[in-house]
Amino acid sequence: MTVVTVNGIEQKIQVDPTTPLLWVLREQLQLTGTKFGCGIAQCGACTVQVNGVAMRSCVTPVSAVAGQNVTTIEGLAPGPDELHPLQQSWIDEQVPQCGYCQSGQLMSAAALLAQNSSPSDDDIDGAMSGNICRCGMYSRIRKAIKSAAGVQQFEPSAVDFLEGETNG
Repeated sequence: MTVVTVNGIEQKIQVDPTTPLLWVLREQLQLTGTKFGCGIAQCGACTVQVNGVAMRSCVTPVSAVAGQNVTTIEGLAPGPDELHPLQQSWIDEQVPQCGYCQSGQLMSAAALLAQNSSPSDDDIDGAMSGNICRCGMYSRIRKAIKSAAGVQQFEPSAVDFLEGETNG
């Protein structure tokens, strides 16, 4: 038996210890917000947090998280009637298109902001590089992360316009 805390609730799980955490979450605990994408930790759809660190659950055996704190997309919000600031930013910036990658994107972004409350573009790129969005919403994802962090947005069109005025 493996004991792990998931979204603040201690869970006693009776499965083969090599079972990927993803399948324990989805099949044993009925937490289906974490998605299966590739099965080889390359797409990020299965991202959860383990002790606040983004981790790919499709390749993480449940035995590796015994005694640790796992947070899934279902546990990201502070309460049942509240959204996490990133979830609200995702809505405000109209990030989701098909939506399949969103739980993994949000979990990676939340781990980033927990470690770095004012990320640069390079910080965001580094933290989010393992998360693939088939719909190509990367600029909206970056904007939503910056919005949730309260980071000033860079508007390239304004800079291009000003440079054209001074160089023209």
